[in-house]
Amino acid sequence: MKRPTILIVDDEISNIEIMGAVLEEQYEICFARSGEEALAMVQAFSPDLILLDIVMPGMDGYAVCRHLKQDPDLSQVPVIFTTGLNHTDDEVQGFAVGAVDYVTKPIQPIALRSRVRNHIELKRMRDQFADLAMTDPLTGLGNRRMLEQLMPSEIRRLARQGEWLSFVMIDVDCFKQFNDEYGHPEGDRCLRVVATTLVETLSRSHDVCLRYGGEEFACILPETDASGALHIAEQMRQRIEDLAIPNKASTVRPLVTVSLGIASGICGTESTPDRWIAAADEALYQAKHFGRNKVFMSCCPQSAAADPIPISRQDSSL
Repeated sequence: MKRPTILIVDDEISNIEIMGAVLEEQYEICFARSGEEALAMVQAFSPDLILLDIVMPGMDGYAVCRHLKQDPDLSQVPVIFTTGLNHTDDEVQGFAVGAVDYVTKPIQPIALRSRVRNHIELKRMRDQFADLAMTDPLTGLGNRRMLEQLMPSEIRRLARQGEWLSFVMIDVDCFKQFNDEYGHPEGDRCLRVVATTLVETLSRSHDVCLRYGGEEFACILPETDASGALHIAEQMRQRIEDLAIPNKASTVRPLVTVSLGIASGICGTESTPDRWIAAADEALYQAKHFGRNKVFMSCCPQSAAADPIPISRQDSSL
């Protein structure tokens, strides 16, 4: 099991050495000697907990903590202030900016280990509950709540880099008729097989497939341009058809098939998850409107004023 990572932030190297020696047997240790360096280290190492000095030249601990708590991607990292300040007002200010605890200097090893252990365990429990809340129990995929967590952070990251994002919506064709014909237990089995096939089509670790709801799935494809997304979506469509799961009630083919809609574009500062989802949903509507078992693509608008415009279609003839 991977050991939790602790980031120690202090402008005095002797304090870093003392705290590191106390904690290194149980945790991976990284360190920074300024507030600015600490913010860069958080991005690089994604620590499980931060031990943060308050009084530092330049950006002090309060400013660092405030910055972390304002960033949705970093706000859940617990911060313990390490300080020689012992006034009540200092503690109040620390808790006000988002710290979870205080450790006073000079460092007492037993107290430091205990507080770090307690907050690491609390974070582990919160992460477990969060994972359960964001996991679809039927397929084991992430659910719509996970999508709502991932999309904003991916859009922000890709917008900073001026990179492509493709978002795919997938709908199992005529699934109500499938359930009516074969029953809900078979419907559940069908969704699990479809989910597994979709995931197996994705070759990169940072591509994500989720269950959007009911018989709908969604895929987030970072750094994937329009042609790449079209290729992946067509592979998904073909592999689901190749499963040859009977669906004699389907109006498309006597097999389980899927329709797919893609939103693809370069992320901009005005990109929002709602616009990407709406564009992919519009493309999916077109795929279903023109006969199902098809892939349609739309440009994802970069501003709220733009409308989704179909730019490509992969037509799978019967």
